[in-house]
Amino acid sequence: MNKNLLRCPWPKTELDIAYHDEEWGVPLHDDRALFELLILEGAQAGLSWSTILKKRANYRRAFDRFDARKIARYDDRKVAALLADPGIVRNRLKIAATITNARAFLAVQKEFGSFDRYLWGFVGGKPIINHRRAMQDVPARTPESDALSKDLLKRGFKFVGTTIIYAFMQASGMVNDHLVTCPRHAACARMQ
Repeated sequence: MNKNLLRCPWPKTELDIAYHDEEWGVPLHDDRALFELLILEGAQAGLSWSTILKKRANYRRAFDRFDARKIARYDDRKVAALLADPGIVRNRLKIAATITNARAFLAVQKEFGSFDRYLWGFVGGKPIINHRRAMQDVPARTPESDALSKDLLKRGFKFVGTTIIYAFMQASGMVNDHLVTCPRHAACARMQ
């Protein structure tokens, strides 16, 4: 995408711009990719998304390409190795949450047939297309993110507060919050 277009104003670095132009807001329906995004959004809590994007390849390596079955079996030795890995955010609570979330993710897959089916049920199976004109019009949470967050917490997930979940919904294309002036708004809206 041309850097001179009136894209959303939040991407500032080359990495952010590429993420915005190629991934953010694209409807995502792959269980492994949804799990990865959920974990990365939780890891981002208190940090910038740019920090997480820079570490994404390291996360994929450290967490077995986000294979939930493998992560669900991590033991104390693996946790110690993760805490010593400078390529990821070395936060004990966030690492423990990843393991807990892998187990909860597998339970959701078993109950609903897929994590995708479960998540997208909170938006009626198709993206919510918003028509926001300025960043200050974009909320930090919505009734849908509140409902999904509450249900994830009830199922034992961690680092899934409503603000984190709304960011996840935007990133995974469950919600199209590209500004209407951004070429990606129309492009993502056509991907329903």
